Amino acid sequence: MADSNVAVSGTGFRAVTRYQWLVFLVVWLGWTLDAADFGLFSLVLRPALTELLGFPAVGALDPGQLAQIGKLGGLLAMTGLLGWAFGGFFFGIIADYIGRVRALVFSIALYSVFTALQGLSHGIWDFAIYRFIAGLGTGAELMVGIPLLAETLGETHRAKIASVMMTGGALGTFIGAWAYGLIGGYGWRYVFFLGVAPALILMLIRRRVMEPDHFNAVQQRREAVAAGQQVGHDDHQFMRFVPAQLFTGENRRNTLVGLLFGLGSLLAIWTSNIWLPTILSLMVQKGGVSGADAVPFVSHGMMVWSIGGILGYIAFGFIADTIGRRLTISLYSVGTIAAGLILYVALPTYLPWYPVVLPIFGFFVFGIFSGFAVYLPELFPTQIRATAVGFTTGSARVITSFGPLVAGLLVGVFGSFNHVTAVMSCCAVFSIIAMIFGRETKDRGLPR
Repeated sequence: MADSNVAVSGTGFRAVTRYQWLVFLVVWLGWTLDAADFGLFSLVLRPALTELLGFPAVGALDPGQLAQIGKLGGLLAMTGLLGWAFGGFFFGIIADYIGRVRALVFSIALYSVFTALQGLSHGIWDFAIYRFIAGLGTGAELMVGIPLLAETLGETHRAKIASVMMTGGALGTFIGAWAYGLIGGYGWRYVFFLGVAPALILMLIRRRVMEPDHFNAVQQRREAVAAGQQVGHDDHQFMRFVPAQLFTGENRRNTLVGLLFGLGSLLAIWTSNIWLPTILSLMVQKGGVSGADAVPFVSHGMMVWSIGGILGYIAFGFIADTIGRRLTISLYSVGTIAAGLILYVALPTYLPWYPVVLPIFGFFVFGIFSGFAVYLPELFPTQIRATAVGFTTGSARVITSFGPLVAGLLVGVFGSFNHVTAVMSCCAVFSIIAMIFGRETKDRGLPR
């Protein structure tokens, strides 16, 4: 099946080809399953650590036990995020050399198998190893899928369709929360086993996806230069090791802007993503609900948070095509800070306002990640695009991987997950700073 970016007759979204929708579906499903698998971890973090550490499963934990869960939970979260970071960067380089599709195939098998293996953990150490390797596959899928989709789509609707694709992040969290509500009462191990089945089906779908024309053109030029032909005046620069090209005079500023954008958005969300289920269970516990009775409240809270995120993802592309990429990212960052402070600082109990503020917070803190799929590919040329997306977000993840750990350690100091998570949400200010120095890419074609 040949890759085609030529639109069929029609206007609006009818001008998008069936093959382009297929690629969208594959990348979207992959990201959705990634997010669901990754979200399963945060949903079962507290009960998993409670069992593995030998703490009582029923009743309130003493401050020392709570602090230990915070410390080890943050360490495990950091391990997964480090895997995500290195996976995105490593597979980004691979994708720029051997192709986007081939790099995706291994990643989906990696994260699905090792997500399921976490359900067989006997202690903290093997749990951490499975977590890291699952993170490698999770980080690879989206960082390779973003350039694949961007290079397959036409110019007119790329931002809107890419934003809709990113809804998989929130939808996956929703699916994870829904699944947790169904089987969470049976034990945390069964939740992890869900990670393997959907990914096996997705691997069959991916066999129909071909390399985009943008990448094929890069490969043809590489082959011509390697054969001794002169294709352009910048052949030497074009053939340099891909990661080294990120810091040339042409790309250095864009690389730093992408890194700062990734740093702000990731710091703001990952502490919430890891500790929000724990925060919800503690807030519900204040109302006298604990143990298995708290599962529906936590599940509902995570689902409405995810619904807000889905709407935020979708809206991003439409807003960005209207007011520009930089202003849209800044708007979402301000919304993240404001909603995060209200949620974690101003609200003393779960009811009645948590279910109202959660989707608003989700709209901004999730939705800003559409900028990864819309803005970042527009900053870099084809031959380094996957590496650039993987490096800017992966390097940010290396730094932000310490966020949940630091937050967990600071729980013992602040005495509250809420206040620590509120501080981390304010790190969205780094994304605002990035947009001050970044260049606007609205109405400019995808760089070749």
